[in-house]
Amino acid sequence: MSREMTVVTMTPAAALSGHKVVARHLERTAIVYVRQSTVQQLVRHQESTRLQYGLTERAATLGWTRDRIVVIDDDLGRSGANAEGRPGFQRLVAEVGLDHVGIILGIEMSRLARSCRDWHQLLEVCAVFGTLIGDLDGIYDPANYNDRLLLGLKGTMSEAELHVLKQRMLQGKLAKARRGELGLRLPIGYARRPSGEVIQETDEEARGVVALVFEQFETRGTIHGVLRYLVDHDVRIPVRAASGVTKGELEWHRPNRVTLTNMLHNPAYAGAYVYGRRPTDPRRKQPGRPATGRTVAKMGEWTVCLHDRWPAYISWDQYERNVSQLAANRNRAMSTVRRGCTLLSGLMVCGKCGHSMAAQYSGGYARYTCAREAVDYGGKLCTSIRASSVDETVSALVLRALEPSALEVSLQVAENIEAERRRLDESWSLRLERAQYDVDRAMRQYNAVEPENRLVARTIERQLEDKLNAQRELQEEHRRFEAQQPTALTAQERESIRALAENIPALWAAASTSSAERQTIVCQLVEQIDLHIEGTTERAKVVVHWVGGHYSIASFVRPVARTDQLSYHRKLLDRIAHLRDDRLTSLQIAERLNAEGWRPPKRRTTFNAEMVRTIMSRNGMTLQRTATRRAADRPTIHKDEWYLPNLATELAMPVITLYSWLRRGWVNGRQLTTGRKPHAWVIRADVQELARLRALRAAPKLGWRSDKWIASA
Repeated sequence: MSREMTVVTMTPAAALSGHKVVARHLERTAIVYVRQSTVQQLVRHQESTRLQYGLTERAATLGWTRDRIVVIDDDLGRSGANAEGRPGFQRLVAEVGLDHVGIILGIEMSRLARSCRDWHQLLEVCAVFGTLIGDLDGIYDPANYNDRLLLGLKGTMSEAELHVLKQRMLQGKLAKARRGELGLRLPIGYARRPSGEVIQETDEEARGVVALVFEQFETRGTIHGVLRYLVDHDVRIPVRAASGVTKGELEWHRPNRVTLTNMLHNPAYAGAYVYGRRPTDPRRKQPGRPATGRTVAKMGEWTVCLHDRWPAYISWDQYERNVSQLAANRNRAMSTVRRGCTLLSGLMVCGKCGHSMAAQYSGGYARYTCAREAVDYGGKLCTSIRASSVDETVSALVLRALEPSALEVSLQVAENIEAERRRLDESWSLRLERAQYDVDRAMRQYNAVEPENRLVARTIERQLEDKLNAQRELQEEHRRFEAQQPTALTAQERESIRALAENIPALWAAASTSSAERQTIVCQLVEQIDLHIEGTTERAKVVVHWVGGHYSIASFVRPVARTDQLSYHRKLLDRIAHLRDDRLTSLQIAERLNAEGWRPPKRRTTFNAEMVRTIMSRNGMTLQRTATRRAADRPTIHKDEWYLPNLATELAMPVITLYSWLRRGWVNGRQLTTGRKPHAWVIRADVQELARLRALRAAPKLGWRSDKWIASA
């Protein structure tokens, strides 16, 4: 796309400095560096951009041909305060270091850098490789002491100018904030009149939701408790649209943890005008991302805190109690000592929703859990799996990748890459040889022409210059190619890798190898692991994305809690029913299932008689026995009494959960001492008790304080 160029008129100083440009500079390229600090400047200050592009005319005036002038405009819309995040400046320094640049042209020094560190680094590289620097005031040679001194002064002034501008704007902002007049983005539940006065939301429902949040936190004491309450009662959060076609309109969003956390920490709801709660830490700031580096200041470190400036939803005392409660909750969560025994922490990704999976430790076991929906929005757990099953599968893949045979394949691939590089080197040699031949041939033609024949001599001279330029460009491209190629492995390095591969499995399984060391090895090899589970069954697979772009797929069997989660559940029931029809006992059925290769849930390896009876009982099957034997085996229980498994089936809950209620005293029961099950439990539950247990089962538990929860249940 063509651009309108502006011719830059040379000043007398610039004309006098033209003698610094010599033949060795003209043999290399001239780079015109173009930069604007913000996108707003690109839109509103187009004349400055046009003036910078017009420096190509100046390079042509100094003697560079059009094909030797390169414009670097990759940093348009980027600040010059740091070299990081500026690919154009990094490319410029790299080209100078490769000895490809004869001169760098910029409209002024501040376009190149506003940091003395970056500026002096560029000057040092330019001085070493003999590269000139030019602006509207003249041309400078960084290798010359006087020019270097002047360039250093200009760089210092450029950096100082940036700090003066920032300081001036910051002081004006602080002065306005100390008066409470600096416009801040209003939190949820507040609106601003055209006069600038801040008021509570005009919508009564919106005000009620904000008040409800603080009431529920006062009652429940945790953010998750408030979140669960809002989700269970389908309460939405009122939010004013900040941009778009609906800017300023009231929208109703689903509640989430981040929003509730910000509301409970914001002193504006206590009527205070506060500025400086989120100062910027320069050590955490990322170049090119202005919003990074934010930290949270403590209450006594706020820059401005003016009480009773806004209409309040809560008192200041209640706000302080809320903050103290949040800090206490956080301290309790952080006080739990967790030793990271999981192998894949930080690498697991849920294949269902794409969110990262966290490692959780409970009851002596570790699990990988995708709890983003549950934590942020009070929903259900997305995916959860026993960590040991995944760790074993990935460990096998890692050891297989580190086996000598796999390493031999990798070394063979490296040899193939080296062979390919040798072929490319041969191709480059032929291209360079052809370019040299063209130059030699043009030189012979130029030397053979008679000097008096000026028309032919000028034509031959232009052809010779074209061949020389083509050869020089080809040589520069060849140097770039060589700089990008990896270093080849030596024979000694190959033998060391083979010897190490023989000992890796033993080192991996050794007791002296810590979990952290295994995690380090995995992180060096694996970029990401995607987990996919087939519904609620035991079938699962992992997709391991290796460093370098390759991936492996491995299927495995995960432990499940119930028999009905097995993928072959229906076939298992049919087989048990068939064996029952053959009048086999539960023990015989279990032995037959084990012999046929059937496997129970929970990673158990074999069935037993008790498991067979439980499966048959839950699915309405009975053993083919005589009536006398059934009566003899059945223990005597009273009216409205239930066996523990039968009552669990009636309440649609796990047996272990009902047993934990029994141990806590939430249900009443007794233990049998005679009969077929000498230690079986029976629980008394009439119609009213069944209704209470169903309500207890359905009551929300997460986020409720234990005393209030038990009382309400």
